[in-house]
Order: sequence, then structure tokens, then C-alpha cells
Amino acid sequence: MNCPLYLFLSIKRLRPDIAGGVMRTTVELPDTLLHQAMRATRAKTKTEVVRFALEELIKKSQGSALKKYKGKIDLNIDLDELRGR
Repeated sequence: MNCPLYLFLSIKRLRPDIAGGVMRTTVELPDTLLHQAMRATRAKTKTEVVRFALEELIKKSQGSALKKYKGKIDLNIDLDELRGR
């Protein structure tokens, strides 16, 4: 099947970031863990809590990557000047 729609769906399935879509995935999760996460995040749907968890994991990972530069970069910033004091 070589129609453009099939190609788009194939790209969407393989690289949702390129196609701008979402990917449907089946995941086995413990019920108690999922319900605890939904309560903790106040998520209304399973999709919402999984998306939230993935976004938080990415933020944490990116923050950890920045920690290796702590104390190694001199920004020479005057906070009083920035704040207009």
C-alpha cells in the first residue's frame, strides 16, 4: 500500500514528533501505582497521568544534565542591576 495516507500513518507511528501526532501504546501498569499517581497529580485520566510523569522525568533528566556545570561557568551577573535597584 503506497498511498500518502499510509505513509503519513507510518511516519506518525514511528516518529510522532515529526508527524505532530500522538502514539497509542499498550502498557501494563500496576493498578495501585496508577491510582496513587492519579491521586497525587489530580489527573482525571490515565493518559493525563502518564503524560505528566513522562514530562516530569524529562525535566528532571534535563536538570541533572545541567548540574555538571555548577560552579564552572562565571556568569558575572549583578542581580541588583537586573532588578533595577
